[in-house]
Amino acid sequence: MMTKVLFVCMGNICRSPSAEGVFRHMINEAGLSDVIGIDSAGTHNFHVGEMPDARTIAAARKRGYEVTQRPARQISAEDFLEYDLILAMDWENLSAMQQQCPKHHRHKLMLLMRFANEFEEATVPDPYYGGLDGFGKVLDYIEDACQGVLEMVRKRATQYQAA
Repeated sequence: MMTKVLFVCMGNICRSPSAEGVFRHMINEAGLSDVIGIDSAGTHNFHVGEMPDARTIAAARKRGYEVTQRPARQISAEDFLEYDLILAMDWENLSAMQQQCPKHHRHKLMLLMRFANEFEEATVPDPYYGGLDGFGKVLDYIEDACQGVLEMVRKRATQYQAA
């Protein structure tokens, strides 16, 4: 059985595609790509159809991540049914999803930084209106939190394989 993880930010051109790229890299290295599905989306339709921000792509490539898999999309009602874990980058996006998500699926919604071990921040800051250093900081937070997500989904995948 596949575990499916969805990363969500506002426009799906900075933080969530970064998280998708980092996590995809991690699961590929862990040999789990056949049991963990990944995608990203935005809560708003500002950038639907656009590729990730050039600064996001450049910062990710410097660290060996690929974030240009596909254009931005907005979260859909089907996503709340399909995904096992839906991880928001900040409180605003978590709140937007809580308003859209059916009550019986809200347990899937969490902040990504809940899984961080090194950083104590509750959210991943939006780097869109800042300088280039903000994109590196975003990757620092995402790498930390995605390690925690990987540990959790690895345990889940191992449990399903044993069953």
